[in-house]
Amino acid sequence: MKIGLDILGGDFAPESTILGAIETQKVLPAEQRIVLIGDEYDAKQRIEQAGARIADFDFVHAPEIIGMGEHPTKAIAKKPNSSIVRGFELLKNGEIDSFASAGSTGAMLVGALFSVKAIPGILRPAIATNVPKVKGGSGLLLDVGANADCKPEMLNQFAILGSLYIEHVWGIDRPKVGLINIGEEEEKGNILTSTTYPLLKSNTQLNFIGNVEGRDIFTDLADVMVCDGFTGNVILKMAESFYVVTKKKQIKDEFFDRFNYEQYGGTPVLGVNAPVVIGHGISTPEAIKNMVLLSRDMIQSKLIDKIKSIFN
Repeated sequence: MKIGLDILGGDFAPESTILGAIETQKVLPAEQRIVLIGDEYDAKQRIEQAGARIADFDFVHAPEIIGMGEHPTKAIAKKPNSSIVRGFELLKNGEIDSFASAGSTGAMLVGALFSVKAIPGILRPAIATNVPKVKGGSGLLLDVGANADCKPEMLNQFAILGSLYIEHVWGIDRPKVGLINIGEEEEKGNILTSTTYPLLKSNTQLNFIGNVEGRDIFTDLADVMVCDGFTGNVILKMAESFYVVTKKKQIKDEFFDRFNYEQYGGTPVLGVNAPVVIGHGISTPEAIKNMVLLSRDMIQSKLIDKIKSIFN
């Protein structure tokens, strides 16, 4: 198994990514190798300085960086030696089994669609994120930013993708699926939600439980919660602020501590032909470690094959 990691992606790269890779390598068996994609010479120096062994890693030299503010499509075309472009080339060619980066979200999405591409039958891939639950555990929310405007058929597919992810990566059988809406009643909502509801209700592949309101998101009502990317991103950014506010107010609470992005490392891109994980731009070594471990879990679960069997 070869787990690709962009060591130039993120606000604190490459220091954060290298240290995160070193910590991850300590808990991986020998047959699970981390492939460091970025400035090879700088990476080797940093590994030696940290007291780790260069021989424990594989390297692919890709010294160019795609900045957070660059236009994703133009940057990918103009920077063939960037860590993101090289990472996706390796993934497409089967030289790595997954690819993770805390770099430009836009470049990661464009790179995934241009290289490994969407699984046949998938209208649009989605980004999913963990949602902490008050009584423990997590739910899954998608889409959280890949698709600001959606059609009902896309939300129906998001529900299937989220269910497969929770079942095979988290090990939850028959996950409960809810539709993010402004009321419990079936007819509530805007045109998108009111026309999505009957699709979810009639989908025999899903354990659909109905609408989920904002007050229900952190409860056990649903395991998978689906919405358009615009709504999902607003919810995600609000949820991320909970942890920041509690820290500023010096409030110590186990539930709010679980809003710390470091614990989850990254968010999977569901619906493409290989495991792709996007990390937070301000990822620390702990977040990088968990991002790599999530990549490993996606590979081991054979999630992509499971999705293909449903949509092909």
